[in-house]
Amino acid sequence: MRVVFAGTPDFAVPSLEVLLDSSLADLVAVYCQPDRPSGRGRTIRPGPVKSTAAKAAVPVYQPEKINTPEAITQLKSLKPDLVVVVAYGALLKKQHLEIPRLGCFNLHASLLPRWRGAAPIQRAIEAGDTMSGVSLMRVVEELDAGPVLAQSEISLDKHVTGGWLHDQLSQMAANLLIQNLPALASGKLKEQTQNVSQATYAKKLGREESWVDWADSAGQIERQIRAFDPWPGCLFSIEGTALKILKASTTSHQESATPGQILQVGPEGIVVQSGQDAIRIEKVQKSGGKAMHVADYLNGHPVRTGIILDAVSQEKG
Repeated sequence: MRVVFAGTPDFAVPSLEVLLDSSLADLVAVYCQPDRPSGRGRTIRPGPVKSTAAKAAVPVYQPEKINTPEAITQLKSLKPDLVVVVAYGALLKKQHLEIPRLGCFNLHASLLPRWRGAAPIQRAIEAGDTMSGVSLMRVVEELDAGPVLAQSEISLDKHVTGGWLHDQLSQMAANLLIQNLPALASGKLKEQTQNVSQATYAKKLGREESWVDWADSAGQIERQIRAFDPWPGCLFSIEGTALKILKASTTSHQESATPGQILQVGPEGIVVQSGQDAIRIEKVQKSGGKAMHVADYLNGHPVRTGIILDAVSQEKG
């Protein structure tokens, strides 16, 4: 079975690796997004999927736009039986979907129809979902709307971070792919139409979301801290110094105080009033510095109770 794989970031690497190891798949090409500048030096480096494919001597294609006549002709020339998509970064149109004999199939990091879109991992944690997972679906022109062929679930406790869940779902996607590859090859997988009324959308993450809004509830802020770990992170500013929050917990607080006001300072953390209850900041990191417990930070940076932390609107502006 001639297979084309389309994926770009590290999330897609395990799925590519199982195809490389499968006796069912003749991997004829890999598609990735063009190499982009990354890191502090903005150096252009090959992405994780491209690097993995290159090591396996699989041809790699990186069209700037996948929907041009030239890109479509190129895909046709590969004569794929199956196209597998994992976090590729571009939508396939009808012309692409009609090329492979068996179809195009996507592995998506949510339990569809919940969290269609670009950031399902982070949005699930941010929303307080108790379950997440991966879905194997047939690709259609509408974003993440195709019929689902198989799913794998994982429960989410109150300590899950975006980075941890990313790694778990990445491997689960690979497992789901290899388990269902024989059925994909035979065309015998049963497809379940998504319930559109239950669809939710996971908008793309942006750096502008990283600043804590103290008017939110403590629960919302704590979930955001975990969801946005490691990127884009959760930041706050204290007397002109920006700090990334690496660990925090909620704590009840009944007295009246202004959101953003520091209520307590001690080795256990800095307690800040939020829109509802309070948040205890336990571990922080300065830009370019190392992670440290609040007790260590306070040794060199005394913090006064009663002050009100900088407003989020000022930091975003």
